[in-house]
Amino acid sequence: MAKSSRRRGPEPIVETVDGGLAELIPDRDRTGGWTLLLDGAPQSHVDLAAPDRLTFEYQRRLGHVIDLAAPPGQALNVLHLGGGAFTLARYIAATRPRSTQQIVELDAALVQLVRRELPLDPGARIRVRGGDARAGLGKLPDGWADLVIADVFSGARTPAHLTSTEFLADVRRVLKPGGTYAANLADGPPLAHLRGQIATAAGVFPELALATDPTVLRGKRFGNVVLAGSAVPLPVAELTRRIAGDPHPGRVLHGRELADFTGGALAVSDASAKPSPAPPAGAFR
Repeated sequence: MAKSSRRRGPEPIVETVDGGLAELIPDRDRTGGWTLLLDGAPQSHVDLAAPDRLTFEYQRRLGHVIDLAAPPGQALNVLHLGGGAFTLARYIAATRPRSTQQIVELDAALVQLVRRELPLDPGARIRVRGGDARAGLGKLPDGWADLVIADVFSGARTPAHLTSTEFLADVRRVLKPGGTYAANLADGPPLAHLRGQIATAAGVFPELALATDPTVLRGKRFGNVVLAGSAVPLPVAELTRRIAGDPHPGRVLHGRELADFTGGALAVSDASAKPSPAPPAGAFR
């Protein structure tokens, strides 16, 4: 009697990259789905079969900001500071064809791994540059970008030089007058880093909105926060509606409520900048 065999899916891929140990874990529930971990910390989820599907909470929130940055389908010039598995670049290429995108990623070995195992659509207008995020930002001309997305972590911490007023001033220089800045930030109680980042952004962008899980805002746990900034009014009402309706509902702070949350936090300069706090043990279990 012949033995029955079950078809096995792809196996995890583990490689040492410049930033530590990278793991690509296949999604057993979706063919083409992969999760990228760096030193055990989840970085991003990619669905190669459906790049317009975002899974991680913070990526979904950034996806809402992307969706509302311009009318549906309109092509954008987008700068990604930090590459990861290129999840958001794939999302934009799928939802806004003909967009021109640049990714700046310091970890060359990680870029090689992702390109090899999770290849980009060769028809997508996505250019990946190696190097430091702030240095890459400085090479772009004034008013080039409709959208700048900052999602940079080294050892699960945002580097200090990407947290300052000087850094955000260069972001605003690169943005078009009506462009949008969106950042993935991480913090936990007492949320001093987050409040400092809001105060810093408020000195550069007159319009701000913050989106996250309410438990993070209450200082109950370490987690991700999405901060959006612009020189023009943000679509706060629609952003609030979308984030409240997510599978993991979030909350949006804006205006006076955001200012009250920020309290008396001071803006961060290059001279005073520090990396974001390290996540506590077990934060990603």
